[in-house]
Amino acid sequence: MPAMIILTFIAMAFLILLYGVIPTVAIRTAGFRILKRMPRRKGIALTFDDGPNPLYTPQLLDLLKQYGIRAVFFVVGEKAEMHPDIIKRMHEEGHDIGIHHYIHKSSWRMGQAELKDQLKMTDAVIEQITGQPVRYYRPPWGRFNLFTLRLSRQYKIVMWSHIFEDWKIRSCQETLLGRLRQVDEDGAIILLHDDGENPGADTEAPAFMLEALEIYLRESVEKGKQFIPLNE
Repeated sequence: MPAMIILTFIAMAFLILLYGVIPTVAIRTAGFRILKRMPRRKGIALTFDDGPNPLYTPQLLDLLKQYGIRAVFFVVGEKAEMHPDIIKRMHEEGHDIGIHHYIHKSSWRMGQAELKDQLKMTDAVIEQITGQPVRYYRPPWGRFNLFTLRLSRQYKIVMWSHIFEDWKIRSCQETLLGRLRQVDEDGAIILLHDDGENPGADTEAPAFMLEALEIYLRESVEKGKQFIPLNE
């Protein structure tokens, strides 16, 4: 019996590697059909995952509006459905809105049919609210499976050049601002989070992220740094 359990565990681990881990490593390493940096462009793009959050996302939109910065929000479909007013405001203020699955679930835990539904449902929610087709997609945790590239071929897959563990309060307090200050204007794509309700995240982390981001944006604008949207 123990031998059977061990064999079953080994078989499951192999399937996970084959289905999710290996495709993720291969796609991200090769850079095939994904955007990790904006080539031949001077400036920094801001992107935000996991929202909309009814408390933190409006504060973030206020901050971006204050400095005239347009960003990309990769939203969770069920949250967008609950807060259409926030999605509408994002669109009206010039931000792009991309897919981050209908629920915040890893592609490694989805079959072909479920992943297709996740993309389709989130696309429908965003387009119904904004009246515009969806252009961008970022899978949660940046994880791909064997079917991701084929099922998402109508979208531009956007990854990142800089990620800061801003889903943790401690990282926001201790390292976030310093690491933001080190980002060069070489087409960098910054990933931050405006919602902290996912597994492994601190619920109130976005409040501390916003504090660091406000200082960073103020300093950067004073120095003449450029923040540019992906779609230009």
